[in-house]
Amino acid sequence: METHTDVLLVTANVGSLFDNVGEIEGDWLREFSTVHKYKPRFIALHFQEVGGKDYTSNMDHAEKFFRTIETSPGMADFDRACVYIDNDFKSNSFTALGSMYYIHKSLKNIQQYDFNVKEFKAVSGCNKYEGSLEEVTTVEKEKFPKNFWPDFKWSRKGYMRTRWIIHNQALDLVNIHLFHDASNLIACDSSPSVYSTNRKTALRYVISRISDSSPVPFFLFGDFNFRLDTLSLVQNLSTSADIQTVKTVKNKDSSNEVEKIIFEEKDNDHKVLLHIETKLFAYLHQAVFRENNGKELLKYDKEIYAFHEIITEEDIQFPPSYPYSEDNTKPTQYMNTRCPAWCDRILMSHGVKDIIHRRENGERNVVYNTLGSNVCMGDHKPVFLCFTLKTIAH
Repeated sequence: METHTDVLLVTANVGSLFDNVGEIEGDWLREFSTVHKYKPRFIALHFQEVGGKDYTSNMDHAEKFFRTIETSPGMADFDRACVYIDNDFKSNSFTALGSMYYIHKSLKNIQQYDFNVKEFKAVSGCNKYEGSLEEVTTVEKEKFPKNFWPDFKWSRKGYMRTRWIIHNQALDLVNIHLFHDASNLIACDSSPSVYSTNRKTALRYVISRISDSSPVPFFLFGDFNFRLDTLSLVQNLSTSADIQTVKTVKNKDSSNEVEKIIFEEKDNDHKVLLHIETKLFAYLHQAVFRENNGKELLKYDKEIYAFHEIITEEDIQFPPSYPYSEDNTKPTQYMNTRCPAWCDRILMSHGVKDIIHRRENGERNVVYNTLGSNVCMGDHKPVFLCFTLKTIAH
């Protein structure tokens, strides 16, 4: 007999939350509490950049933050939990990922996979694992190999996987953090950019790793760092602009490097339309990224195209999730540091489509959106997917 279980998946890059300790945490937690209106019975939270950039100082605060989530009023009826926090920043395998799973008291038949003994076991109590997680057998975690990006600074990007059976329906949940765009100038130098190519390599690696044994339907959710095709976008935004390229003057034996690109309107007193530097992307008409949820720009969101045969996604009906202002008086504005993009995503294997229950009466019971659209949540808006999972009761 087919049964239904309401599931909530949330992904959030919380780096700036910890780098701005105390300033936006209250709003973040209040916004998170709104998800309980969907009455989920299974909640999966995937965090990236746990502890922020200054993780050596902020990791203790991260612990308090997670405890606040666990003890919030809406979580009172979740009597089982599995929490994995990779917070051993001295380890060579450090990824700064945190995966937290909460099970409602009404959900009786749920099991978790032990990757060591290769069998499922019933979940009971609250199980919390911290440190490098190397010895924990109910999670698979890997930091990307150094040779993935030989020309760039090696970072703590990687993935973390758990496997579950909910009422006899198996699925994998994968927390992922891919490589970012280090320079706007390099990002708009080619199409696709070198960063996009690197992310593609890493994502293919993860998908092959999670599909290597008894493949089950899977969700990949985290900070993919997917960016718009910057070269194509810039060309479109500046079709009627004068372009000025400024180069750094070096010694005569080396070639000069581009320092900035400035696009000026041909009329309108040559007002600067777009100014690009390594960590600056200042566009005069920034509202285009928010108008109609940025729908006109989705055609430049191309990085997922290479994986259409393997993974799919619900329709995006929210503005780019990054980089929002960290000023809590400007919660809907983007910073001029990067071109806004849909970095934070919840992707799924095609097999998931068969296990999501969609009501036929027109009521929208699958919700894919951001949290805190009008509240400062840090430079990333958390993204969530709420749906009803088809399960089987024997």
